[in-house]
Amino acid sequence: MTGTLLSIGHGYSARELGRVLGPGWRVIGTTRSSERADELRAEGVEPVIWPGDDLRPALAAASHVLSSVPPGAGGDPVVAALGDALRDARHLVWVGYLSTTGVYGDHQGGWVDETTALTPATGRGAARVAAEAEWAGLGLPLHIFRLPGIYGPGRSALDRLRDGTARRIVKQGQVFSRIHVEDIAQVLAASMARPNPGAIYNVADDEPAPAQDVIAFAARMLGLPLPPEIAFEEAGLGPMAASFYAESKRVRNDRIKTELGIHLRHPDYRAGLAAILEAEAGND
Repeated sequence: MTGTLLSIGHGYSARELGRVLGPGWRVIGTTRSSERADELRAEGVEPVIWPGDDLRPALAAASHVLSSVPPGAGGDPVVAALGDALRDARHLVWVGYLSTTGVYGDHQGGWVDETTALTPATGRGAARVAAEAEWAGLGLPLHIFRLPGIYGPGRSALDRLRDGTARRIVKQGQVFSRIHVEDIAQVLAASMARPNPGAIYNVADDEPAPAQDVIAFAARMLGLPLPPEIAFEEAGLGPMAASFYAESKRVRNDRIKTELGIHLRHPDYRAGLAAILEAEAGND
């Protein structure tokens, strides 16, 4: 499979996808800064500064489009800027939108799947519900990917422990789902190889777990002292951080396995953290 991918908001997850797609693919990625543009160019990505440059020529050249851009106060900024051009882009084979499992809201630790009603508990979750609807209204071969907490090299509990920012905050009954960035990339690539317009996929690993358990496991791996437990009520979290604890749910991932044939490379946080540490050792 080859083609041209226009990746709007070519950040952490999309850059991993670009590496997975490999030779034969032309990847055009947007970024906000000229410094990041140089980094993308070194990765073999054709950078476009956006907002700023005209994206319509890149859209005209693309066979596939991925948007990783979060909604703003006025809705989805990509749809706002390119809505008409996207509606007219009938040549597109596949369109992907990276959303969040926050659209499901709080289920007090219960399980959710792609058929669960969208009842967001936060403003950010509500904005994602609206953005999903905006993308669905364009009439494109859309695929929605709902992501929980993302981790991977440079963005894991290992890094927070090393830089001293890890906190073991405990809220009774609280669990989170998460996903390694390499598994996001393989799900996206599998969907691109097997388009199913209108499909929605939860992209999560097999083991939802409390955040404090992840921190404790990472500390043991590194041989570092375990950060003390802090009760959620005493943690003094800001509004953004506290909003993550407003929801507790377990996210089912059956559909990526049955429809896309996915075998997770990192089925739980233990496997994912171990792989990161092993890769670091190999790079030394």
